[in-house]
Amino acid sequence: METLPTGISVLDREFGGGLPSGSVVVLKADPASQSELIVDRFSRPRKCRYLTTVRSADAVEASLVLDGASGSDDGVEGGDRKTVVEETDREDPIGDVLAAAADLPERATLVVDSVEPLEAVDRSRYASFLTDLRGRVADAGGIAVIHAFKGESGDNRVVTEQIADVVFDLRTTVTGTEIVNRLIVPKFRGGAALEEPLKLKLTDTVSVDTSRDIA
Repeated sequence: METLPTGISVLDREFGGGLPSGSVVVLKADPASQSELIVDRFSRPRKCRYLTTVRSADAVEASLVLDGASGSDDGVEGGDRKTVVEETDREDPIGDVLAAAADLPERATLVVDSVEPLEAVDRSRYASFLTDLRGRVADAGGIAVIHAFKGESGDNRVVTEQIADVVFDLRTTVTGTEIVNRLIVPKFRGGAALEEPLKLKLTDTVSVDTSRDIA
C-alpha cells in the first residue's frame, strides 16, 4: 500500500510519509474554525477534485488562490496546484460525488466540502454511498477527504466516522487571551493514531504551535 503525503509536513512526519492510498479521511471541526486551511493543504500535493456542497465554486477558488499566495507551500510537491473545483447538485449531491470519484485521476485527492447535505439522506442510502466512494477511491489509489462540521450533524455522522479509515478531530478553544487549535487523530486504520493532540497555528497558514500551555 502506497503512502501519499497530506500536504502538511508535520503530519507526514508523524505518519511515516503520509496516509495510505485508498483511505477515506474525515476532518471534523467547528464551523467557525480555520479548518478550511487544513482542507486546502490536503488538496495541494496531487491532482484534486474539490466538490463544494454549500459554497459556490467561485468562492472556493478565490479562497484557494488567496491562501496559495500567502507565502507558504508547506508540504507541497513543487507547489503545483492542480485543483478542479465543482459545485454539486444542491438537491442530490451524492450522484455528483460518486461520478467525480469514478473519474478520479490515479493517486489524486477527492475533497467533499462539506458532508452535511449528503448525510441528510436515509441511512441505508448513505451507507451504500460511502461504501461505493471508498471502493472508487481505492481503485484510483487516491485519497478522499470529507470535511465534516460539528454541531450540525444528524444521525448519519456515526456512519461517516465508522466507514472512514482516518478521523481528524480539530478542537478549537477560545480563552480570554488566545485561540488554541488542537488536532486529535483518534482513528487511523492501517497505521498508528497520534498518542497526543497536536497543537497547531491556524492563521493564514498551517504550522505547529510550539508555545507552552500555561495552566
